[in-house]
Amino acid sequence: MEAILDFSGDLNISLLDQVVTTFYRGSGPEKLQAQKILTQFQEHPEAWKRADAILEKSQVNETRFLALQVLETLIKTMWKALPPVQANGIKDFIVAFVIKMSSTEESLHQNRTLISKLNLVLVQILKQEWPHNWPNFIPEIVAASKSNLSLCENNMRILRLLSEEIFDFGAEQMTQQKAHNLKNQMCAEFSSIFQLCHEILQKAAKPSLIKATLATLHRFLNWIPLGYIFETDIISILHSRFLSERAFRNITLKCLTEIGALDIHGTHDDRFVLLFNMTLGSVVQMLPTNTNIPRFYEEGSDDDEQFLQNLALFLTSFMSTHLLPVETIGAQDPNCREMLMVAHHYLLCISQIPEQEIFKICLEYWTKLVTGLYEELINPPPASTDPLLQHNSSLVLAGSVNRASGVRRMLYTDVLHQLRIVFIERMVKPKEVLITENDEGEIVRVFVKESDTIVLYKSMREALVYLTHLGVDDMIAIMNEKLARQMDNSEWSWDNLNKLCWAIGSISGAMNEEIEKNFLVKVIKELLTLTELRRGKDNKAVVASNIMYVVGQYPRFLKAHWKFLKTVVNKLFEFMHELHEGVQDMACDTFIKIAQECKRHFVTQQQTESQPYVDEIINDIDRHVMDLRPQQVQTFYEAVGYMIRAAPSKQASDRMVESLMRSPNAGWDSLMAEATQRPDILSDPEKIKMLGNILKTNVSACTSIGGGFLIQIGRNYMDMLGLYRAVSGLISQAVASEGLIATKTPRVRGMRTIKKEILKLVETFVVSYKAPDLESIMESMIPPLLETVLVDYQRNVEDARDAEVLSVMASIITRLSNFILPQIPPILDSVFQCTLNMISQDFEEYPEHRHSFFLMLQAINTYCFPALLQLPSAQFKLYMDSIVWAFKHTMRDISDMGLSIVTEMLTNFSKTEPSVANAFFQTYYLSLLQDIFFVLTNPFHKSGFRWQTVILSQLFTMVSNGTITQPLYDPTQVTRPNMSNQEFLTDAMQTLLANAFPHVQPVKIAAFVQGLFVHCKDFPAFKGHVRDFLVTLKEFSGEEGADGADKLFLEEREAELEQRKQAELQAALRIPGMVKPSDRPDTEASMQD
Repeated sequence: MEAILDFSGDLNISLLDQVVTTFYRGSGPEKLQAQKILTQFQEHPEAWKRADAILEKSQVNETRFLALQVLETLIKTMWKALPPVQANGIKDFIVAFVIKMSSTEESLHQNRTLISKLNLVLVQILKQEWPHNWPNFIPEIVAASKSNLSLCENNMRILRLLSEEIFDFGAEQMTQQKAHNLKNQMCAEFSSIFQLCHEILQKAAKPSLIKATLATLHRFLNWIPLGYIFETDIISILHSRFLSERAFRNITLKCLTEIGALDIHGTHDDRFVLLFNMTLGSVVQMLPTNTNIPRFYEEGSDDDEQFLQNLALFLTSFMSTHLLPVETIGAQDPNCREMLMVAHHYLLCISQIPEQEIFKICLEYWTKLVTGLYEELINPPPASTDPLLQHNSSLVLAGSVNRASGVRRMLYTDVLHQLRIVFIERMVKPKEVLITENDEGEIVRVFVKESDTIVLYKSMREALVYLTHLGVDDMIAIMNEKLARQMDNSEWSWDNLNKLCWAIGSISGAMNEEIEKNFLVKVIKELLTLTELRRGKDNKAVVASNIMYVVGQYPRFLKAHWKFLKTVVNKLFEFMHELHEGVQDMACDTFIKIAQECKRHFVTQQQTESQPYVDEIINDIDRHVMDLRPQQVQTFYEAVGYMIRAAPSKQASDRMVESLMRSPNAGWDSLMAEATQRPDILSDPEKIKMLGNILKTNVSACTSIGGGFLIQIGRNYMDMLGLYRAVSGLISQAVASEGLIATKTPRVRGMRTIKKEILKLVETFVVSYKAPDLESIMESMIPPLLETVLVDYQRNVEDARDAEVLSVMASIITRLSNFILPQIPPILDSVFQCTLNMISQDFEEYPEHRHSFFLMLQAINTYCFPALLQLPSAQFKLYMDSIVWAFKHTMRDISDMGLSIVTEMLTNFSKTEPSVANAFFQTYYLSLLQDIFFVLTNPFHKSGFRWQTVILSQLFTMVSNGTITQPLYDPTQVTRPNMSNQEFLTDAMQTLLANAFPHVQPVKIAAFVQGLFVHCKDFPAFKGHVRDFLVTLKEFSGEEGADGADKLFLEEREAELEQRKQAELQAALRIPGMVKPSDRPDTEASMQD
């Protein structure tokens, strides 16, 4: 095998074929050996010179693919470095080979996969050579297409690939200027391409050629000048020749979809409406309106399935863009109006197909339709401008705003009615529902939330809210009728009841309070009755889950009806004793949600009540939680904590906290007393488990109560620190006697849980403590904590160190800021070096320690920067090295944190005394610059592109505007000791980049460095300048695929996504019911003390 790696003589092609065959069809050691040799062959710098011989002589297609892969890599990464003679030789060979392989029908068919790869390679060459070095490419390919039908068919595929590379992927794989130039060139030379396509579609009879041409035209239609579409007969040809032909209907419908999706309002409305009517007329002939479409989909062929999906895409794309012109013309033209209704009939039927991806296509349009109708309902257009009203003079004369805003709604009355039914019957599971039916028909607990389902639920919920606003009476009538059919057993099933209740829960807030009250009371009463009617454990679990889901979605109703709220909560307490899998979890989750939403109602004494209800809950808490698992008990305590947080006074809060924690404290006191009598109590696994659960309960309560938990944490604080020291000693003893394996034993893991929960409790309290006397907390809590925790962390073996220590330090530093400045040196002395030793060996070990360690470094930089200036130079250098290690990290969260620290540190130093700042920059500027360029040009760090360019911009701006007043160089080591920092940096950067990227022309490097200074104060321009340089480097770097370049646009995508998210939230908040009660920023759940 190894003989193929000998590049001193001719390649043995048959041996290469044998190695490739062994790799693809062999097994065991031989296969692995073949893989290793083929990888070495591909990576050899001379391998591309063997490609022509392999393609000509190999008898194995996989071997030919290998040769093409080598060529493609060469073209993408080294093309500009090749001598012109060699580049032209490769180009001529590929062109000749493509022509040879595609010149006959037989060869085209037999070598289809190989030709596809050849086409890709040719297009990669075109991206490098056309138009400047290959100006006649378009005339040549058009002329060649007229000489041979098989050649013409393949040329269509080449043109399609070229269009995709330029218009679909261009921004991600080319510089901005190059992509712009290729698009302009393609448009300028498109006339002859279009004539070729037109001639084929008008005259050709060969099916495969027609399909290839239609597929190519499909790729052209979203960018070609409009005259080619609307000033030629291309639409007529597509409709009359191909749409009704089964062999071509799918690709033709895709072409018509591209045309229908063109968003050019007002200029060609009549042509678009004609296209719509013509297309629907043909569809009715192929698919009569009385067809049972879900059954047709179920029983049809793959082609039929594709047809229905393409029909959905056509209808949704067209009507999303051109619905108003169709409605306007339809007001005068009965045929057009009928086609509009037929289109919606088809979409309603397609929406019932049990295929989620097709439903998502329809859902997008339905949401747009009902959104538009709702917006007209609340902001009705003036009668004189409403196109529909212009053709309904009686409504204009009536002058009724309500009628004016309802004309379009009236048009879609039947459609909206059917749509409500479809959405209820297709409703998907919300994230709050924790039980489901498995494949065996059993009701089981859900452990994994399906993100796709949650996204779909959110979209369906949005549409249902709009549908409710557009016809609340109809929505209620449909839901009541479906509920009645659950009661009378005519439509009873778990699935039907679930979907109905999920839909009912999703429209919370979309009705006025009186309607909501009447509707919800009826629903809950019926569901409670249903729990009595349906026998069997699973049936009761399903009904119970639906009751809990529905009541959890209507906090407004619960707040307004105290007795109902109390009844619901008592029902939840009943469900907490129901041992069916998932029911208790859902009861606890619903309870905490209601506690968050209605917390003030629990701490206020209601009429007819002798005390606030929270006191009653606390008094009976042991009974309520007796059947719950520890995790569920902790959820219960957290829920009651939200109520206590709303207490009217500190005295009331303290009293409630003491009452709430009575049982955990009794357990704690008992165990502490036992420990004083019997020190070996911590050897008892059961006692360790009890202590862990008590601490977790404290953490849960503190999470919701916040600063009001002071009375409880103060009660047990010194005992907790004593326990921390005791278990630390026992862990050390275990490690000393048993070795590192001791850290994996259940006993030691249980003791470490105690330590972690103590740390978590302190962190939770400190972060949430809002009182002004932070200094007193610093004086009373922090010194004994640091004394206990830091020494223990430093002396422990690596595997016994708790990452929570670092997390607590980060939180304390963040919260106490200047108050903890004197403690920063001892904190770093205890945790810095020993943690760095743990995480600096690789990028994988101790991930939790890594994250918490850099969080701590970030907190020190942000909140205690003066402490850094006091560090000894050796320790400060370690700090800087750690930050560099962070932004070189392969985990994005760590690298982003490192870059963020650098950005803030540069800002901090720029504000310090000039002498301090200059000393820092003279020591670290150049090395920092080199390290940033290292990650900037490393494909594994593309996701950090924004922060990397921010730092570069800062560094170059500091030199450009003279922030750094001392030389960045040693005057004794340079030829021009009086040069400016900008002159020095220009030379240093050019040298650095030339050494790193020897294939890039010096003039390009010089232009890039000059641009860094020119654009450093205009960040968008600076970022674009750097991005273009990186795309240029990609041609030499060996990096393939769009992924790396794609990540250079990550910031824009993330920013656009965040802006859209905020805009959508603000718009949704203006629509009653659109934002779930638990997600509204103005609810009790989100209010702070």
